[in-house]
Amino acid sequence: MDYILKILPYIAEGSVVTLAIFGFTLIFSIPAGLLLAIGNLSRFKFLRAIIQFYILIMRGTPLMLQVLFVYFGLPVFGIRFDNFTSAVIAFSLNYAAYFAEIFRGGIESVDKGQYEAASAIGLSPARTMCFIILPQAFRCVLPSLSNETITLVKDTALVQIIALEEVIRAATLAVQRDLTVIPFFVAAVFYLLMTIALTWIFKKLELRYSLAA
Repeated sequence: MDYILKILPYIAEGSVVTLAIFGFTLIFSIPAGLLLAIGNLSRFKFLRAIIQFYILIMRGTPLMLQVLFVYFGLPVFGIRFDNFTSAVIAFSLNYAAYFAEIFRGGIESVDKGQYEAASAIGLSPARTMCFIILPQAFRCVLPSLSNETITLVKDTALVQIIALEEVIRAATLAVQRDLTVIPFFVAAVFYLLMTIALTWIFKKLELRYSLAA
């Protein structure tokens, strides 16, 4: 127990970085994913083609490779970011593609009669999407959003490849220094607690939306 208390400050410092990457990624990727989903369902073929190509690239290549490209590749073109900003950019671009497909599926699942009813009462397409379609779509995609968000928590461990001091890197350094695997168990508890908290939040959201339906 004394050893765990000794290493907790190091793990806690790493957890701050992990939580920051997680939070900023959600802030940027969810709105971006929603916009991509709406654009992917528009009547403009060229716009749909660009979005579909973007989604193909983001989902078809490893997130680790994307992180490395932003951090090491973009400087070749004169664009430089620090390691934290690089991680947030790469994660946001990647998860925006996944959220786009989730939202697209949710929007497409809404009955076409909803559009016709909204048009009959004089709602514009934009207001129909915002006030009629998206609330129903959001209820449908909550389980998928929950799974993807939990995956994001675990994916944050990838940022150690660009020397960010997140939870796994902090634990690994402690293991190498002290020759014990206890820090890995402490890191595992952190991820488990994060997963439990997110699962609880999404369960509450699902219950709220099911009662409102």
